[in-house]
Amino acid sequence: MTIMSAPHPLQIDTFLPYMRDVTRCEQSLRELSLMWRMIESSAKMNCPVEASTIIPTMAATRAGFDRLEHELVSSLVREKVMNVLAEIGTKSQYVIDIVVRNLYERTADVGFLATDRELCAFAAGIHDHQNDIRERLLAYRRKYTVYDEIMLLDTEGNVLMQIDDHMRVEGSLDPLIKETLESDSYVETFRATDLRPGKQRALIYSRKMMHPDNGKVIGILCLSFDFEQEMAGIFTSHRDAASRSNMLLLDHDNRVIATADPLWIPIGATVPVNHNAYPILMMFGGREYLVRTFYAEGYQGYMGPPGWQGQVMIPVDVAFAANSDDALDGLDANMVDGLLSHAKTFCPPLYEIMNAAETIRRVVWNGQVMAAGQRGDLLKLKTILDQIGETGNRSNELFSKSIRDLYETVLGSSLLNAQFTAHLLVDLLDRNLYERADDCRWWALTPELRTVLAEPEQNRQGIEKIASILSYINKLYTVYTRIFVYDRSGRIIASTDTNREPLTAFDSTIDQSSSELASNHVIGATIEADTLASILALATEQDYFVSPFVPTPLYDNRPTYVYHAAIRHPDNPATVVGGIGIVFDAAVEFLAMLRGGINEKEKTKAFFIDRSGHIISSTDSSRPVGSRLDIEPAMLALENGKSASSIVVHDNDYAIMGCSASSGYREFKVLDGYKEDVLAVVYESLGEVREYNTSRDKESYTLDGNSPSASSAREFATFFIDQELFALPAETVTEAFTGSAITPMSMGSRQECIGMLSLPQGVIWVFDLGHIIRGTPSVIDSSSQVLIVRHGEKTVGLLVSELHGVPEFSESEIMPTPLASLSEGMLVPRVIKANGGRLLIQAIDVANLFCMLQKPEAEMRELRDWTSQ
Repeated sequence: MTIMSAPHPLQIDTFLPYMRDVTRCEQSLRELSLMWRMIESSAKMNCPVEASTIIPTMAATRAGFDRLEHELVSSLVREKVMNVLAEIGTKSQYVIDIVVRNLYERTADVGFLATDRELCAFAAGIHDHQNDIRERLLAYRRKYTVYDEIMLLDTEGNVLMQIDDHMRVEGSLDPLIKETLESDSYVETFRATDLRPGKQRALIYSRKMMHPDNGKVIGILCLSFDFEQEMAGIFTSHRDAASRSNMLLLDHDNRVIATADPLWIPIGATVPVNHNAYPILMMFGGREYLVRTFYAEGYQGYMGPPGWQGQVMIPVDVAFAANSDDALDGLDANMVDGLLSHAKTFCPPLYEIMNAAETIRRVVWNGQVMAAGQRGDLLKLKTILDQIGETGNRSNELFSKSIRDLYETVLGSSLLNAQFTAHLLVDLLDRNLYERADDCRWWALTPELRTVLAEPEQNRQGIEKIASILSYINKLYTVYTRIFVYDRSGRIIASTDTNREPLTAFDSTIDQSSSELASNHVIGATIEADTLASILALATEQDYFVSPFVPTPLYDNRPTYVYHAAIRHPDNPATVVGGIGIVFDAAVEFLAMLRGGINEKEKTKAFFIDRSGHIISSTDSSRPVGSRLDIEPAMLALENGKSASSIVVHDNDYAIMGCSASSGYREFKVLDGYKEDVLAVVYESLGEVREYNTSRDKESYTLDGNSPSASSAREFATFFIDQELFALPAETVTEAFTGSAITPMSMGSRQECIGMLSLPQGVIWVFDLGHIIRGTPSVIDSSSQVLIVRHGEKTVGLLVSELHGVPEFSESEIMPTPLASLSEGMLVPRVIKANGGRLLIQAIDVANLFCMLQKPEAEMRELRDWTSQ
């Protein structure tokens, strides 16, 4: 998400009072800024000549520190605000999108049920089997539990039949009756109505009914959606656990029509909205809020009731109280370093802060190098350098903590968002498949299907009637690629196909002797024996069977779920006369869910997988359906309804991973006996993996500080190559520059030569000292430095991993290496036994180094192999 620059730029001072951790950081930064000013003034007064070469650098560092103080605070505030807006934005979009997806199914239901022949015959007065019709409506309600009332009305608004005994209605004068009778489609009504007198408002889907013989309009079917219960379920499942925010559904006038907490924000209240993610505070009820609002994106062309919106509001005084501050805890130190190496692209202000910490360290190191070997007045400079070093350490500690806070703010929010997105995705799946279980069971009750299959021999007219019904259903319910009917032996007698007209057992193009399912022509084939046995064993009309997610010829040999229900004898429901199967368009529908859930973000991939890790759907073209996703066993074993997130390595990238295990929806997968766990997994890439060995135990590299006698002291410039500490005679080193100052450029076949560095006195070549030593290129990051080293008339730059110090050592502490006498020209002929021998520092011979740099590539490689033994 980007913070809008106009017309509402982010006002730092507006949010800072609500962020105690940032306020404390700001205070510490100001104290350090004052300390830097005092050190600069002290250097100018006490040793202006000696410090003349570093005073400009100190001044620049102090000015940069002042700038970074503001940038760090601004970055912390900005990231925290952005993360809250992103979090509540995801949830507010989910509120409206899940409602629209649910109501889309209602538009199909009312269209199909209004054409039900038994209901239409009753409304037309062809028969008066009231008990049968009531039982039929109750059977529908038992399957589609999202409805709290189903009503049949005549054209005058008189109630012919209803199922809610607690809210009896004799008739209605509601305008929806006239509107429905005049419409050729469904009518969607949300308001108070005399059809539901006990409710302040009701969501009703109505459609006119036709005479089954002459097509005359004879009545109206009304489906009353259980709106309050549905919204309560959404809020309970997806509101933040601490209840810091309130989830709302709004109408086109920004009035609340559903609320997670009516005591906080009541139904009927008009609230401020924020469709553009402006980082501003909005006032409601005397309290300031961060707000995100979304209109529906639509589903299958259906946009939901006009003007409905999803919204989440969080009070600013609690918005930043629960941000995760442990996102990096438990991670391997090298992974933390690798993650931080992406700071420049991930968060530019963070990169600047990291550079500032290295700049302070470089100022001290360069000053120590300059003062090395000097006596007299230059000793005053060392006192200043000690002060710089001490203040620099305090600054580095503060920077390190601030950097970690800033990074963890971003990562913590990403972890929560990935977890929520995974939960959203698996919830979408369960809600969608709930409808499939309802559909197959209801269509199995279709009287025409039961009558035809109950005949000892199916005739052409009866089967063509079945095919016509299936075709009508499939046009209304486009999530199926095929709907088919089979007899008690399992032989398919009629089927739809989305690519052609419906097929029947009497189609002359079908080889009815075929015993195997073909890709398109399935008529005459027999379903699998174990599937048929499961269908025949279904005890009641409430039971259903779902095939495993495996490739099937019914779906062009692709994997999907096929939902089955038993078709029962019209006079003897205990007898199964056949079954109906509906083939879910898994490839299209699941992928649409995944893409919609992640908004098709470029660096985010999403999957549905089973408990063994096999992929059910994937937005990653390199991991097709059926392949296995490499994921931690702990994630595969997540409890139903639980979600988790972590930072992992995925496809050689650092990534945020969120995972959630399905828990069902209403009775689906909860009380109906069906068990098919699905997990949603989301990966958000943070950048490629970079191998680092820079996470050092600083205490183990700290020198004891016992100064040797002046007569025997030698000073060395020390630095790191990966995890190893190296040294060069201090008099050979003039200065250090940041590694980012290198201009990449090659020197023929010399791979160790990585570029050039421009100095006031000219341009020099830069060599990768790590490459020279280990034989593989170094990674340049914010800690990388270039040492300027002189030998005679020659000057080169050496890329190293990090600076260390400029300590003194006695000759007795400098020892030859075991193989030094066997080879002249060895790069490291001596080691320094520091801290009483507990710390070994490899001392590089400058003459041998320069000699090595002038040797041909092959000879240099051979020498490196020898010296590394």
